[in-house]
Amino acid sequence: MSEQYDYGKAFRLDGKTALVSGAARGIGAAIAQALAQAGAAVVVSDVAEGAGRETVAAIVKAGGRAAFQKLDVTQESQWQAAIAASIAQFGGLDVLVNNAGIETSALLTQCSLEDFRRVQQVNVEGVFLGVKHAVAAMSPGGAAGRGGSIVNLSSVAGLIGTTGHIAYHASKGAVRLLTKAAAVECAQLGTGVRINSVHPAIVATAMGTQFVQDFVDLKIMPDYATAEAAFKAAHPMGRFGAPSDIASAVLYLASDAARWITGSELVLDGGYTAA
Repeated sequence: MSEQYDYGKAFRLDGKTALVSGAARGIGAAIAQALAQAGAAVVVSDVAEGAGRETVAAIVKAGGRAAFQKLDVTQESQWQAAIAASIAQFGGLDVLVNNAGIETSALLTQCSLEDFRRVQQVNVEGVFLGVKHAVAAMSPGGAAGRGGSIVNLSSVAGLIGTTGHIAYHASKGAVRLLTKAAAVECAQLGTGVRINSVHPAIVATAMGTQFVQDFVDLKIMPDYATAEAAFKAAHPMGRFGAPSDIASAVLYLASDAARWITGSELVLDGGYTAA
């Protein structure tokens, strides 16, 4: 006889608390809304306080539970405060989504060390600090102590290269392997914490638009319309991703439906890297 398994319940997050960085707008806001719809209490964190509070208001208006916490992911003390606030307000920490990130464009020989370091500081050090303090809280004996799921936002830029984005590619490649190393360690130490990464291609957000515009600014493409058409054609499904496409995948990895998945990379790219 097969095991008795409630698939509907497995995809729910009722009774769980989630912290999402960079959740004021774009992909982060969509993720926060998705987790809340699935039943989680969500801490929306960002440096953009006004937009972050608007995201919280939208979640609450839709019947969800949410609170705002200001978070500069490069500051270790702010990570500690955000995790403590999540536990104090909602009684635990079960899900962390490391979504906050920046990108900059420059040809390799023109990329300043200052810009390179800044991208690594936000995209890599920010993820490291989030994972470090969330694992400590989620592990047995920690302030939350009941295990959990961590989802790190990498990118197809962590799998393949493009011209003019050396700093961004370096950062997202680092997130990919940081995820795998942390996942193995957490599994072998019996922490009950799963850690996975997701790898979107171009998504229809302000950052996605800027990525396309970068190729015009670097004089690789003649204009935005040409660049946009070329990149859409490079996605076999013929379109850019929507924030909800990414949020749905994060929701799956955050849920118990993904209970046997850790150290994995989920590629969300409309076939971009398969072509």
